[in-house]
Amino acid sequence: MKKYIAVIYFVLGGFCANAQNKSDNKQYFADRDVFPSYTITDTWAAYDAFNQYFFDKQTHTYKLNTDTQDGANTKATLGAVWTQATYWDMAMNAYKLAVKEKDSDKQAKYNYLVNQIFQGDSTHYVSFDWNNQDSQNGWFIYDDIMWWTTSFARAYGIFKDSKFLTLADQSFCRVWHGSYILKDRGSYDKKNGGMFWQWNSRNPPDNSDNGKMSCINFPTVVAAVTLYNNIPLSDRQHKTDDKKGFNGDPNYPRWHSRNTYLKNAKEIYEWGVNNLFDKSTGNIADNRHGNGVDWKATMYNQGAFIGASCMLYKVTGQKYYLDNAILAANYAMNVLSAPLYIFPYKDGEEQGIYTAIFAQYMNLLVNDCKQTQYLKWIQRTIGYGWSHRDGRGLTGKDYTKTPSSGISCYDASGIPALMLLFPEAKKNF
Repeated sequence: MKKYIAVIYFVLGGFCANAQNKSDNKQYFADRDVFPSYTITDTWAAYDAFNQYFFDKQTHTYKLNTDTQDGANTKATLGAVWTQATYWDMAMNAYKLAVKEKDSDKQAKYNYLVNQIFQGDSTHYVSFDWNNQDSQNGWFIYDDIMWWTTSFARAYGIFKDSKFLTLADQSFCRVWHGSYILKDRGSYDKKNGGMFWQWNSRNPPDNSDNGKMSCINFPTVVAAVTLYNNIPLSDRQHKTDDKKGFNGDPNYPRWHSRNTYLKNAKEIYEWGVNNLFDKSTGNIADNRHGNGVDWKATMYNQGAFIGASCMLYKVTGQKYYLDNAILAANYAMNVLSAPLYIFPYKDGEEQGIYTAIFAQYMNLLVNDCKQTQYLKWIQRTIGYGWSHRDGRGLTGKDYTKTPSSGISCYDASGIPALMLLFPEAKKNF
């Protein structure tokens, strides 16, 4: 009976956020087959609202919250540097959706936005100088760089602009090998495997502060496979590793060969599976420090692992990778999203962007790997999130409530990011 009550509710105008807040939401969550609908028109409206309120018209970066005025140029007024890469991914996904729709006006609009974001972030973040540790605009953590590596590699795959490939190559090598200027050890642990999270510039460098987080290990796999996929076989430069290196030092190469990128991906993936993946449940740990593992699961780490697994499955055809992706996705759906069968809400300043990252990689599992069993859960999350938008068309990170007036770019990004990749509700399960 609850199912029919809920369906009637939505038909009679239950999408009104105020009316939804006055009701007892539990009755609608009880039935997993209840889907607030949304359309491609809603998708464009959601993404345009996100940009209207968060994209800084002066600096062309993303502001921290809706209360921030244009001209934001400090850490306190901007979204974190690593999340800016995800907002750029969203613009590229909007462009790809416009191409799929054969909408030339939207293609031009979002292509222009992609370029604006790139120029704005380049200007703000010291021209992507990975050796610059400026306290406001510079680089300090390996994963901050690696998120950008993947975005550059994606941009090269879409637009074939060589500057994106150069930035992807150089940022990957900066993380893997360290800096020829700062003389840090690099993220890759040559002795014990895996990727360190925080660089160590002691001379000589050592293994102190030996945390190895999922947020650097699995994004490294994704970045490496994205480079492998997007570098054409005809690219003569990437037939071999760079032998000369930055500043003439072969210890700090400027690129890896196409085959080396795939080798890097497989090696780090296996280290991650053996050290950060619960093979019985699908839980992805947050981090490992020595022999101690923090098994706190988050949607973005689940997502990065799913993405790494799907990409290696597509490259190799080995079912082992797909099985791992499915196990991790099942954990996110059945455990992390219980009991509402909606992506989870948790406190934490950057929590909202976890959905945007997760969306990027569930798209690979559902659409590239044809695992459509997750569509119901994804579309249910989008439907509930969108039905709780505020009067500006903005959504928060708790998809069961209308957000308050002061919304952050993190919180508002999740539902639009999902919609760009799953742009309309289809009950074809």
